[in-house]
Amino acid sequence: MISTRGRYALRFLTDVAQHQRDGFVPLRDVAARQEISEKYLEIVVKELVKGGLLNAVRGKGGGYRLIRPPEEYCVKDIIVLMEGPLAPVGCLETGECPRREQCPTLPLWRGLDRAISDYLGRFTLADLLPR
Repeated sequence: MISTRGRYALRFLTDVAQHQRDGFVPLRDVAARQEISEKYLEIVVKELVKGGLLNAVRGKGGGYRLIRPPEEYCVKDIIVLMEGPLAPVGCLETGECPRREQCPTLPLWRGLDRAISDYLGRFTLADLLPR
């Protein structure tokens, strides 16, 4: 399950992508448009800046901008940054399982993992912007 942090990160980045043509986008403006608490967004945005997805400028005229064009932001990468690995079961994440050789369900979990990864990997921030 994708947490609120992951969902809000996508909403924040999409909003910034949509409004950054006029300069840096203030967090307060995004919070108001998206109806998300500023305090909660501050936590999310800190991770996005630390992860190298946003430039931040403080003070008057400050706010946030994407570092790259929206077409270069893969949704899967954003979700993994915010959520960690997306593996549906722990053994795929760690690669360690004493029953790996005789596990009848492992192919099922591998297929699900590929399906999730492939699906999220097909989308960029640009795909989420209103047309």
